Amino acid sequence: MAELVYRPVIGFARTLFKVWDLKIDCQGTENIPRSGGAVLVSNHISYLDFVFAGLAARPQKRLVRFMAKESVFRHRISGPLMRGMRHIPVDRGQGEAAYEHALDSLRSGEVVGIFPEATISQSFTLKSFKSGAARLAQDAGVPLIPVALWGTQRLWTKDHPRNFKRSHTPITVRVGEAVEAARDQYAGAITRRLRERVQELLEAAQRAYPVRPKGPHDTWWMPAHLGGTAPTPEALRAAEAR
Repeated sequence: MAELVYRPVIGFARTLFKVWDLKIDCQGTENIPRSGGAVLVSNHISYLDFVFAGLAARPQKRLVRFMAKESVFRHRISGPLMRGMRHIPVDRGQGEAAYEHALDSLRSGEVVGIFPEATISQSFTLKSFKSGAARLAQDAGVPLIPVALWGTQRLWTKDHPRNFKRSHTPITVRVGEAVEAARDQYAGAITRRLRERVQELLEAAQRAYPVRPKGPHDTWWMPAHLGGTAPTPEALRAAEAR
C-alpha cells in the first residue's frame, strides 16, 4: 500500500527538527531488522516520543505503526494523520481488537511500536512494563527491539509547557539488540528482561547526554536520583492514592 501520508509527515517532521535546531544523537539503528515483523518498545517521557522512536527506524527504511489511545484518532487534526499513517487505535475497554490489529500487522511484516509503561512517566524513570508487547512478539514469532529516549521531555511533557522554539535541545536515542520472545517462556519473564534492557539503554543515553541543567530553575527535567527536581515515583504513587 502506498504511503501517501506517512512519508510526507516524516519530511515535515525533519523540517521542524531543523527549524528547532535539535541535536539528535541516534545510535544502534542497525539493530532494527530491515525486513519482517518486530515489536519496537520504548520508554515514555514525552508526548513526542513516537516521533523520535519512529525516527530510529528510518535508517533501516522501516515505518513504525504505533499503538495509541483511541481518542487521538478522534481528534480533528491528529485523527486523519494517525489513520493515514496506519497507526493502531487502542480502546482500553476493548483491547482485544487492538491486539488482533497489531498481531495482523506483525504477521504481515510490519514494525509495531509500543510504550509498555502505557502513560508518560512524570518521574522520567522507568515505570513497570505491561506484558502486552512480549505476548504480541510471542504470538507473532517476532523479536522485541528495545529503545530508550532522553531529552524529549524538554520539548513537551505532562504538566510542563511546550518548548517549540529554536532551542538547540539535544535528543538522545539508543536502540539495543533484539530480545527474543520464545513461545515456551513466560511472558512476565520476557517483560522483565526487556525492561532491564531498556533501563540499560536509558542509563547509557543519560550518560551520553551532552548538557546538564543550567541552574536551580532548570532541574525539572532531571529525575531525582540524578540530582533533579522531577517528582520521585514514590511521591507520584502517594499523590495518586490520595
